[in-house]
Amino acid sequence: MSDLYLASQSPRRRELLQQIGVRFTALAVSVPERPDSHESAADYVQRLALEKARAGYQHVQSEQLPERPVLGADTVGVLEGKILEKPLDSEHGIAMLRRLSGRVHQVLSAVAICDGVSEQVRLSITDVHFRPLDETEIRAYWHSGEPADKAGGYAIQGLGAVFVQSLQGSYSGVVGLPLEETVELLRDFQVPWWQTGAGSE
Repeated sequence: MSDLYLASQSPRRRELLQQIGVRFTALAVSVPERPDSHESAADYVQRLALEKARAGYQHVQSEQLPERPVLGADTVGVLEGKILEKPLDSEHGIAMLRRLSGRVHQVLSAVAICDGVSEQVRLSITDVHFRPLDETEIRAYWHSGEPADKAGGYAIQGLGAVFVQSLQGSYSGVVGLPLEETVELLRDFQVPWWQTGAGSE
């Protein structure tokens, strides 16, 4: 029996919850991912995480599913104050990687839990330093298919790991779910982790 709903179909978030022994059920939710005018990246990513948790809870209510807390999360990259979302197309994705080459950018990852009575959100900010990239490897990486659906245009847990010179902050946050902040919320909502037989139902 699961102890939590995950309002996400992200395989990376599922794997991270399984890694720390959480028993959960994944839900498919749809939330518009557009920053409001003058909304900071930090406000934006926290708002989306909370909206996903709320949407998941509404789904639980409408489908009359067993009551459990719902976790939502969102992750974006930020360079020079500008949000790096998922690439729109190859031209956008390649241009994004060129901008990241040899520079430090931030990855903001927010996690939220809602149970219908209360809700909380936490934010993780990580500095990621890319080594200089040449045009050939940028294009080869894009054509691998990996960066097409990744915030910031790369996957640190995949082929894109070779670009990362160093990071300061949360590795799991860059992957998509900051585990330290997640466990803080699990504790507050009395959701156990390190459980045997953990995983998704």
